[in-house]
Amino acid sequence: MKTNVIMIRKMQDFDVLQRTKDGMFNATTLLKQWNKKSGMQKEVSKFFELENTKSFIDVLQNEESLNTQDSTYLQTRGRYGATWMHPILFIKFAMWINPRFEYYVIKFVYDQLIQFRHSAGDNYRGLTSAVTRFDNVNYSKIAKGLNYIVFDRHEEGLRQTATQDQLHQLTELQKQLAFAIDMGYIQSFDALINEMRRIWNMKHKLYLR
Repeated sequence: MKTNVIMIRKMQDFDVLQRTKDGMFNATTLLKQWNKKSGMQKEVSKFFELENTKSFIDVLQNEESLNTQDSTYLQTRGRYGATWMHPILFIKFAMWINPRFEYYVIKFVYDQLIQFRHSAGDNYRGLTSAVTRFDNVNYSKIAKGLNYIVFDRHEEGLRQTATQDQLHQLTELQKQLAFAIDMGYIQSFDALINEMRRIWNMKHKLYLR
């Protein structure tokens, strides 16, 4: 089961929110930023009132085999309520806000960032599974070491704003460490930490504190 994390991604000067669980984008926050910048007062509801939008949603649901409204767009309630959209619907929505968004939206909606994040998560589970054969394993120390190697710092939420290249580095690092453990090259938790220190030192030319 995939953990749902809200990723903050850049589209020109705008912050775009995307959920990792289903890939949906937050239409409300993008529109609020656009309205503030442009001085306009567009509303998400007006987008859904368009006959062209209704027809497009019908086609999207049929072609993508989306069986429910919530798999096409989800409107949450409450103080921080928002409308979340399927990536394809989000492209059309962003073009409705401003036709100049088309290139930028298409470019990052279909990149591999979410895929890399899931891959990084899957490989972390593979690494933690491999270290279960060791005694006195400190999993938080492993996570901290990984962050230092890839990001050169450790803090909460790093992976939410990571670039595609950073997530790729993280995925490959975790795969290599798990492989070294499985093959017997790393035979203890202390040896794993020492290897992570060595990798960090090679990359950053400093000593891990």
